[in-house]
Amino acid sequence: MTRHLRVDGPNHDDRLDHMAQGVLGQPLNRLEGPLKVTGRATYAAEARPRNMAYGVLVQAEIPAGKVLEIDDAPGALAVIQDKRMIHYAAQGQAEKAPPSGPERVEYMGQAIALVVAETFEAARHAAQNIAIRYAPETVPVIPESVTPELPPKKQSATGDLDQAMRDAAVTVDQVWHTPSQMSAAMEPHAAIAEWDGGHVTVRAGLQMLSSNRKQMADALGIRESKVRLLAPYVGGGFGSKLGINAEAVAAAIAARELNRPVMVAMTRQQVFDLAHRRSETRQRVRLACDANGVLSGIGHDVLVSNLPGSEFSEPVTQATPFTYQAAHRQIVHAVARIHRGCAGSVRAPGEAVGVTIFECAMDELAEAAGIDPVELRLRNIPDAEPVTDRPFSSHKLAEALRDGAQRFGWSARKPAGQRIEGEWFIGMGMAAAVRVNMLVESRARVTLHQDGRAIVETDMTDIGTGTYTILGQLAAEMLGLPADRVEVRLGDTDFPPAAGSGGSFGAASSGNSVYLACEEIRSQIAKAMRCDETDLTLHDGMARAGNVSRPLSELIDGQITAEGHLQPGKTEKTHRQATWGSHWAEVAVNRWTGEVRVRRMMGVFACGRVLNEKTARSQCLGGMSFGIGIALTEAMEHDPRDGHVVSRDLAEYHIPCHADVPELEVHFLPERDAYVGPLQAKGLGELGICGAGAAVLNAIHNACGVRVRQLPATPDKIIAGLD
Repeated sequence: MTRHLRVDGPNHDDRLDHMAQGVLGQPLNRLEGPLKVTGRATYAAEARPRNMAYGVLVQAEIPAGKVLEIDDAPGALAVIQDKRMIHYAAQGQAEKAPPSGPERVEYMGQAIALVVAETFEAARHAAQNIAIRYAPETVPVIPESVTPELPPKKQSATGDLDQAMRDAAVTVDQVWHTPSQMSAAMEPHAAIAEWDGGHVTVRAGLQMLSSNRKQMADALGIRESKVRLLAPYVGGGFGSKLGINAEAVAAAIAARELNRPVMVAMTRQQVFDLAHRRSETRQRVRLACDANGVLSGIGHDVLVSNLPGSEFSEPVTQATPFTYQAAHRQIVHAVARIHRGCAGSVRAPGEAVGVTIFECAMDELAEAAGIDPVELRLRNIPDAEPVTDRPFSSHKLAEALRDGAQRFGWSARKPAGQRIEGEWFIGMGMAAAVRVNMLVESRARVTLHQDGRAIVETDMTDIGTGTYTILGQLAAEMLGLPADRVEVRLGDTDFPPAAGSGGSFGAASSGNSVYLACEEIRSQIAKAMRCDETDLTLHDGMARAGNVSRPLSELIDGQITAEGHLQPGKTEKTHRQATWGSHWAEVAVNRWTGEVRVRRMMGVFACGRVLNEKTARSQCLGGMSFGIGIALTEAMEHDPRDGHVVSRDLAEYHIPCHADVPELEVHFLPERDAYVGPLQAKGLGELGICGAGAAVLNAIHNACGVRVRQLPATPDKIIAGLD
């Protein structure tokens, strides 16, 4: 039996608040935690099928042109240059593979061949020494060197922004730059492929198996039913594993040709070359307000880049249309077609850099208007989505601002440059947090056995976010079982297709499908109890309705299996869905060296129902750390001559380390959003990034009076701004 739900209206029953088990929302440890800390959780490159060979990708040494000839490699089993090898990674939810054909080079570092040998070392040696002849071409690699495209659907304007800027009492008109950024997940990309007749099984680090399966079938030219993907454990993704990449396709091609399993694992440097980068951005923000700080004009002009032909462009202005009210508005979105590695989704695409810069501009406007930054934001929160007048499904920004200000001690903040401790300037900064919310079609299967065990099966992935635990808690809550009586099986395309891990929609979408499957099981138990499902209570293996109480073992003949199928519906169009929060930071800036130390940081978040307090908090800690990186350390540098990545490992690409991250404080606001399905939960993982960097940058200005508009705010840039 399958229970379907299309989310066409609100769900106000709040029934999960009144279940008897009380396990949902609790800060349970991860169910798979013992496997991970003892090394028994097998990641993509750790499987060892019999007779496995090793492949190493050969990368282009020119920014563009044709590959004329690739020599044989002594000691290699094969040198494969197959027309099916893809140019760059696929985006999440795409149903087709990216363009293929290794004879054409689009950027320096592109995979153009695969060398396979008996050992990894032999394959690496051959790949590094193979002779290749090219017909190179001269192409642009710098965004400012080309005339950008202006995609019509990404431009919008209401009113007359130029006039609003002329008439305003206070204005801001500044340009900020953010560099390219890399996901830099802990687990590098890897894949192991093996064939059984005409069927291929690929174990890989992937985030969205249902669409990845379609992409792999399209790349290989076979039916989807002949592809099985396995990704039970994924060591982080942050968007870089949303789609299939060169290693997975190359491994499958090689395994077919050699008739044996083949593993292709990228080095860290290859990940920087071949995984999606976040585009660099140039952002011009214009703000106009009256003497009371009420906004009359908002302008957000952005320039991003990508390869010619790529459909994706960083949605920098995604939150700009609905975060603050203003009668006159303009958004300009320009795309420079250049030959750098492909730009794609990196954690919180759009808002991670867009909200960060916009919230810096809001801080600058508050200073110019002589209004407290918190009060300025409170005065400009809209009652409904500007321009469209759509109602919000829920809105907690004002509560997050007020709660955060009280908790952080915002009232003690001093004017810029007035708090000094020895050789350190001390300052406080804040920013709003906002991220769009989405539901994605998702399916799950739940089986309840007569002995009181339950099994949850879905091809949903756990990329470190706690999916195993959350889905287990949800099934336990719905079926009245202890959490340790629920087994969760993920990451296998033999299971029902789920939303996948991306866009912060994974837990809520897949969770709703588990909820529906459990609801169907409850209905079958209620039928046996001769009661309505809503009158049924399940707890510790017992079913109760009114004065009747019976063991589940008497009501179940062997097992009950049901599927849940969630589909987004009308509420996506009738209501603006978003998550909300606020970020707060205190920093110290050294007056002689320009060094910045984040002394304390806090976030307040509203994301609907919190499914597990511990895993939710961990997601926010990671997001806030991401924000510190955006503000202070992370920059993916490209050589202006040929576009190749210069900072292509974790020695040169500086992510925040323990010394950079202070103790972080996280608080959740109670919230239920009735317009996102019966679970009433929304995405969270990416919300923790959006605006976090702005709080740090605004604190730097409050500390020493310097505004850094060319991110990250490294010591040299701060020193240049100090008197």
